Amino acid sequence: MPAIPSIDLDDAALRASLARKIEDATALLRRVAAEYRPAALANSLGAEDMVLTDLIHRERLDIDNFSLDTGRLPAETYELIAVAERRYGRKPSLYYPRHELLEAYVRAHGINAFYQSVELRKGCCHARKVEPLRRALAGKKAWITGLRARQSATRAGLPRQVFDEVHGLEKFNPLADWTEREIWAYIRLNDVPYNALHDRFYPSIGCAPCTRAVTVGEDIRAGRWWWELPETKECGLHFRGQKTDDRGQ
Repeated sequence: MPAIPSIDLDDAALRASLARKIEDATALLRRVAAEYRPAALANSLGAEDMVLTDLIHRERLDIDNFSLDTGRLPAETYELIAVAERRYGRKPSLYYPRHELLEAYVRAHGINAFYQSVELRKGCCHARKVEPLRRALAGKKAWITGLRARQSATRAGLPRQVFDEVHGLEKFNPLADWTEREIWAYIRLNDVPYNALHDRFYPSIGCAPCTRAVTVGEDIRAGRWWWELPETKECGLHFRGQKTDDRGQ
C-alpha cells in the first residue's frame, strides 16, 4: 500500500465532500482565531498539519505555528521546515528538549533505550516531546492539531473540540472527520508541500529511529513504534477522556 493513496481529482463526490470539509474546518479555525487568542497550531509536519498550515495561511489567521524538534527527526522533515518557510513566508517557532532532562535519560538508560520497553520509550517521548510541548503551550488559550479519528484505534471517536485538562486550555481538531483521500486531494489541488518520506511508504512520520515504512495491508500508523502493540502507540502529547464541547462537533 503506497503511503499516498491513489486519487482521482475529477471525482465529483470527492470534490464535493472535500469542499464541505474545507468550509467546516475553515469556520472552526476562524472561530479559534477570534475567540481563543492567543492560539497555536502544533505542527508535526505531517500531511494533515501541512493542510492546516495552508488553510491558516490562506485565511491570514492570527494563529501561531510551532513544531517540536526532538533532535532525532528525519532529514526529510528538516527539509520540509525549510520549504514551508519559503512557501508561507514565516518561520515556525521551534521548541527543543531541555538538555539536562535528555542527558539524564541517556546516561541512565542508553541512547536507544526506547526499544527496550514501553515505559522507557515513553520516558524518551517525555523528554523530547511532552516537556517541550508544555513550554510551547504556556500562555496559550487554545491549541490546534491535525489529528484524525481514522488514523488509529487510539483516536476513534475523536471530537473536534475538547478541553485539555492536562494543559488547561481548549484543544481543536479541525480535521477530525477528514479521510486520508480528502487530505491528499487537498494537498494535490493546492500544491501543498509535504514530507518526501510520504512518497516512500511512510504515511505517519515521527522521529527517525521510531518510524519505518509500512507494507501492503498494514495500518497507516503501523510504522510508528512498530515493536509495540497498537493500543500503546501514543507519545503522551494527546490524551483521551477529556471534556468535549458540542460546538466543535
